[in-house]
Amino acid sequence: MHPLKFIPIYKPTVWGGQKIKAYKASGSTNPLPAENKLDEMQPIGESWELSGVKGNESVVSEGPLAGKTIKELIATYKAELVGKVNYERYGEEFPLLIKFIDAQSDLSIQVHPDDEMAGRRHNGSKGKTEMWYLLDAEEDTCLYSGFSQEISPEEYEKRVLDGSITEVLARHQVTPGDVFFLPAGRVHAICSGCFVAEIQQTSDITYRIYDYGRLGLDGKPRQLHIEEAKEAIDYKLDAEYRSAYQPCLNQEVQLASCPYFTTHLLEIDKPYQKNWSDSDGFLIVICLSGKATLKTDGSIQLSQGETALVPASAEWIEFIPEGPAKFLLSHNL
Repeated sequence: MHPLKFIPIYKPTVWGGQKIKAYKASGSTNPLPAENKLDEMQPIGESWELSGVKGNESVVSEGPLAGKTIKELIATYKAELVGKVNYERYGEEFPLLIKFIDAQSDLSIQVHPDDEMAGRRHNGSKGKTEMWYLLDAEEDTCLYSGFSQEISPEEYEKRVLDGSITEVLARHQVTPGDVFFLPAGRVHAICSGCFVAEIQQTSDITYRIYDYGRLGLDGKPRQLHIEEAKEAIDYKLDAEYRSAYQPCLNQEVQLASCPYFTTHLLEIDKPYQKNWSDSDGFLIVICLSGKATLKTDGSIQLSQGETALVPASAEWIEFIPEGPAKFLLSHNL
């Protein structure tokens, strides 16, 4: 099988901006389907690049499989596409969700449940562990990840109700290239001026804790999930919430590893070949900047803002850049 590219699914939000369309327009050849056409000035908070979420399954954008959904591909190609272990574990559900996120204003303070809680409360759904890679950050931009001091569930509830919850959250000033790993249960929020690539479990369960009294796109207050979040939150403190790594040209650098995904950064200025013969899983390639030919049994062009799925059947993967290029490489085995 050739590597596959997909049509992005754009998500208008009350806090979104215009960066995603501009970022992708610099090199993307993905068409936007008629049913997803948007007003040019409509704020876009998220672009779902590769999704198996029910009702939001990604569709192949080009090549002989154009028009097929990710679920249809898995049903047809099974382990050839996702690997034997993945197919046995997840069936026709694709296990990871890839997004770009543009925060023109602050996102809500939120938390996600783990697998146990999600399964119990949401009809067998998966939890949501995720990671962020900062593509861009305006001057003095920050985000929240974790607590700055130890609090109890009772104090949490009191602070949500009196609007002081941000006083006990760990606030991090950020710059491009920063990485944050967010296990399920960690309170967090992306703030105004952040432009992020996100890798997460296939889940769309978010417990909104605090939303600054803001109205949604429908003009109504957005729903809060204070009680659900109280149960989901991990109240333990961590010594460091930002992930440390050292970039290295023409080598893969690990950014995150957990039971759900492992992600590496790859910055190259010359051809790079990766042996994939020992893997039983797929590889997701997110082009953060530059342009390259991505070759396995076939080849595709991958530009800034585009994401490709390399099938598990690939024996090797070669990146041939047109000048400097940067990628996130993510797999779940």
